[in-house]
Amino acid sequence: LLALTVVATMNTFCYVSAQQGVAFIITEDIFNEFLKHRNDGACAAKGFYTYNSFILAANRFPSFGNVGNLETRKRELAAFFAQTSHETTGGWETAPDGPYAWGYCFKEEQDADPEEMYYGRGPIQLTGKNNYEAAGKALGYDLINNPNIVASNPTISFKTAVWFWMNPQPPKPSSHIVMIGKWSPSGSDTAAGRVPGYGVVTNIINGGVECGRGSDSNQEDRIGFYKKYCDILGASYGSNIDCNSQRSFGG
Repeated sequence: LLALTVVATMNTFCYVSAQQGVAFIITEDIFNEFLKHRNDGACAAKGFYTYNSFILAANRFPSFGNVGNLETRKRELAAFFAQTSHETTGGWETAPDGPYAWGYCFKEEQDADPEEMYYGRGPIQLTGKNNYEAAGKALGYDLINNPNIVASNPTISFKTAVWFWMNPQPPKPSSHIVMIGKWSPSGSDTAAGRVPGYGVVTNIINGGVECGRGSDSNQEDRIGFYKKYCDILGASYGSNIDCNSQRSFGG
């Protein structure tokens, strides 16, 4: 009984300290600086994405933003917010405060097919029946029959984004494992030019459209957000931040 108590206490301590780590890096002030115009009147998601919802979602995944040294953890969180900011951006080149101040402006895919139930929702723009089913099963929600909860409950919305980030979809590794420096490319990855770094995260998320064709405006937008957030956090970018010469997974 004593041993079980000690283990339980240690597990609780590790879990709490891990979550304090995320909040230590992404404070509410940093969150608001990253997503400066998310509550602008022009943004359809005004009032939806809150700091508390993000922290509650992060609590579900103790390894998220909590593995490696401080530099690694900062870089992973910058990458997560960069990718999700691009997916939900309302920015443009001459926007107030620049194009990278308008992440999280939307919570639902723009111009979605009204006949499609499983269109993009939430920070990662969770898309497709398979993703909704897998995320729902992992998180304990019926996303097949109630996909709109991803656009109506901000904590669940963030949870689906972090779930997608943390989980591999073979042959794709997880974005998490890439950003903490634990991904080892296979021979086929190397032959396809896929190398560790932020660029392969873009490949994981939308490589079939944005990678292996030189510079791409959408990919450059992802990089712009990433650089801005790394600069705010005082983190270096790491190497291989684009996927210009990478073939897509399965491509």
